[in-house]
Amino acid sequence: MNAPVELSVIIVNYNTVDLLRRCLGSLYAQEGPSLEVFVVDNASTDQSVGMIRRDFPRVALMANSDNVGFARANNQALKACRGRYVYFLNPDTEVARGALEIMVSHMESHPRVGLAGTALVYPDGTRQSSVEKRYPGQRYAGEELDHLDGDIAWVMGASMITRRHIMAQMSGFDEKFFLYGEDLDLCLTIRKAGWSIGFIPEARVIHWGGQSERNHLPKDVFHKKLLAELIFYEKHYTAHTVRAIKRARLMQALWRIITLNLALPLSRDRKACRMKLDKYWLTWREMI
Repeated sequence: MNAPVELSVIIVNYNTVDLLRRCLGSLYAQEGPSLEVFVVDNASTDQSVGMIRRDFPRVALMANSDNVGFARANNQALKACRGRYVYFLNPDTEVARGALEIMVSHMESHPRVGLAGTALVYPDGTRQSSVEKRYPGQRYAGEELDHLDGDIAWVMGASMITRRHIMAQMSGFDEKFFLYGEDLDLCLTIRKAGWSIGFIPEARVIHWGGQSERNHLPKDVFHKKLLAELIFYEKHYTAHTVRAIKRARLMQALWRIITLNLALPLSRDRKACRMKLDKYWLTWREMI
């Protein structure tokens, strides 16, 4: 008979072998809650799968032949989770000693919290911004979101703990989101179901950030984030609000395109200026 599990940890990995090794080491150095660890690998080409099989045989590995995205990969592991709580963790992280026990204790003592984020710090110890009080475009939403519980809108998805039965009721992540926007969507969906979002500052996690996309052009990364933002708007806001958001973004993009084109001949950093132009042209095309 399998022993009961308090915490299921899910890590979605894509080409972060060295950081993943450190992340897994930090998990297995923990004392406290009984845990199971899942790694869903999205067709990495950097020996991540071999490293896991060799160095961490206790990990439940799911090796995909294609990159299926963050949401779908998490859902793969969710189907196999046995813990009362599920902890979604990025591979470019290192969990401080005692953090898992603090997380579980926080959820136990705050029964109305459906999901909570943790403190995130850079490797030099500098705090990262990981908690937001408003959603993108919320200023145009009027009273649409006024009924929600709690004052935290969303927490960064690099490190967040939730209750497994909530994820089961929601059928996991929305797979329309491929890489960005999942944390926004999940937090708002949980709040719409009557729960609040929490924050656990005592649970400390080192986060390098952006490692799986480090070889992609900034314009391409921006485009992916923009498309995820549009999916979020269409899902959670009324048609009237979505039109208002797009109109405002179009006006901003038009103004910045005009001013940047005027400034380009005099700019000391024309490359940076052109990069900004590229982003505003992308915004114009997607919002029109």
